[in-house]
Amino acid sequence: EKRPEWIETARVTFPSGRHADELCVTELAHVAWAANLATLEFGAWPSRRRDPEKPDELRIDIDPQPGTGFAEAKRVAAVVHEVLDEIGFIGWPKTSGNRGIHVYCRIEPNWEFPVVRRCALAFAREIERRAPDLVTTAWWKEERGEKVFVDYNQNARDRTILSAYSVRGRPDATVSAPVRWDELPDVEMEDFTIATMPARFAQLGDLHAGIDEAVCDLRMLLDWVEREEAQGEGEAPYPPNFPKMPGEPKRVQPSRARKEADRP
Repeated sequence: EKRPEWIETARVTFPSGRHADELCVTELAHVAWAANLATLEFGAWPSRRRDPEKPDELRIDIDPQPGTGFAEAKRVAAVVHEVLDEIGFIGWPKTSGNRGIHVYCRIEPNWEFPVVRRCALAFAREIERRAPDLVTTAWWKEERGEKVFVDYNQNARDRTILSAYSVRGRPDATVSAPVRWDELPDVEMEDFTIATMPARFAQLGDLHAGIDEAVCDLRMLLDWVEREEAQGEGEAPYPPNFPKMPGEPKRVQPSRARKEADRP
């Protein structure tokens, strides 16, 4: 594979064992080079090149399911904000550029992906407990209903989320836009496009600029994990491309499991 010497990469290994040299975008020229190769959407790992195995970002992915939309995602985001405030976390929200909302929390890179993902699961379950008619953490789509899925598995290793300011591959070229908590209830996804974002950035600057100075203590969520385990509420399924993970329940679609159980 040929690339300019000034392109920076990090080698990562996927659950399948395959290796890849991932682009590390640190300069505008890197964006231009990738765009010249028809890259439209930029998705980022939650870890740094110096230690890809230890994320420094907890990601809360608010994903509306069929029958729900951006309005419901905003309602869930309000619950997320409330819980973050209660535990002393600073969350940095942005639109997904599609139908959902992402909230980032900077953490110390002291834990590997399974631990961070398990904390994200505990947090998602707390959101579900507070808004059970609106939120689901069910991994299997057939169990979600018309609710908003808080996708804890976006914190699993090798999962990426669209970067802030990245353009979506949509006809209206929406952008994944950082927003303030106080403006979130009133914005619409279509407010942020490749045409409108330059003026917004010129006026407001980078709304995520302070994230590296707002490091959150993951130990609060580790306490939640311990509480869940003591109450018998353990792991949840991983994505299908992962090997069987420690403590994971049987990774079988519920309807299929019922059919197998009904066989003579």
